[in-house]
Amino acid sequence: APGTMSGSGSEEPQPNQAVEDRQEEAEQDWAAAKAFYDNLVTQRARPPKPQNAITVAVSSRALFDLVEEQRIYEEHGLEKYVEYQQNNENVILKPGPAFYFVKALEHVNARLLELYPDDEERFDIVLMTNNHAQVGVRLINSINHYGLTIERFCMTGGESPIGYLTAYLTNLYLSADSDKVQEAIEAGIASATMFTANKDVAYSDTQLRVAFDGDAVIFSDESEQIFKEQGLDRFFEHEQLNENKPLAQGPLKGFLEDLGKLQKKFYTKNERLNCPIRTYLVTARSAASSGARVLKTLRSWGLEIDEALFLAGAPKGPILVKIRPHIFFDDQMFHIEGAQKLGTIAAHVPYGIAQKYHKST
Repeated sequence: APGTMSGSGSEEPQPNQAVEDRQEEAEQDWAAAKAFYDNLVTQRARPPKPQNAITVAVSSRALFDLVEEQRIYEEHGLEKYVEYQQNNENVILKPGPAFYFVKALEHVNARLLELYPDDEERFDIVLMTNNHAQVGVRLINSINHYGLTIERFCMTGGESPIGYLTAYLTNLYLSADSDKVQEAIEAGIASATMFTANKDVAYSDTQLRVAFDGDAVIFSDESEQIFKEQGLDRFFEHEQLNENKPLAQGPLKGFLEDLGKLQKKFYTKNERLNCPIRTYLVTARSAASSGARVLKTLRSWGLEIDEALFLAGAPKGPILVKIRPHIFFDDQMFHIEGAQKLGTIAAHVPYGIAQKYHKST
């Protein structure tokens, strides 16, 4: 009983007791939330537990086109910005760079729920914004207008979102703010800065297509360091010498792994030919001289990639036009800009040695 002493020291809580108490509390909170959702008359699937979900956090400027609103904020300050958003809260926001990617994630979720109605291993989209709560009504109205399933909001009122990203066990964070993305990468969270394409293109609404650069995105920047500091010949030599030594993992390896796990759920149900996820490796490497190490690394991780495109230094933009990915991840702004010009939604991963050579602006 509280206040009694046993004299044996057992009145001290065990070191793991506090952790267990927190877990029990979290389970109780979840049970209460589940009961609430179960009682709602709704067609929407309940959000999965964060530890079961593949959590994708998007900022409001990644999800919606807030260019004009950002200009008001920068030129007239926070109060005018909040006032403008409140005065326009029934004006629906236009799609931003992450919008069609989010729509594609939700299509995958719908297919997963058909095949595995009780399974929580699916995408959970969280709106992670440093907006103040007063702006929330316009964001909710726009999300509901488009029929997006985004139940979790974190509106941090100007504070850094990193703590919340960690709490939600975030698998991928997409933002239009390169400083926040840099902070997330440094905290070990897969993250990228979103850029709007310069042309409108049609995206698949039945298949999520995700394209990745290799070095400093899926893989570490080890080989890119050799290339930048010692040149192309030394890079080729290094890759051939190390062909059977797997590359270390890069910041987006985990997200490729997440996509692979979901693909296998479709394959298990005999849906390989009708899988709503397709992955692409789009690398400037040459297949003959430095491709084997990449493919052997993926094999050693137990990961499949659907298409591997080794461009041997050719520009990536024209190939990406053919693929039409919902998102393309690259660590070099040169490739991001080339992709943008031809209509690809590109996401900059600020990781590795390339950041010393091309600072993102």
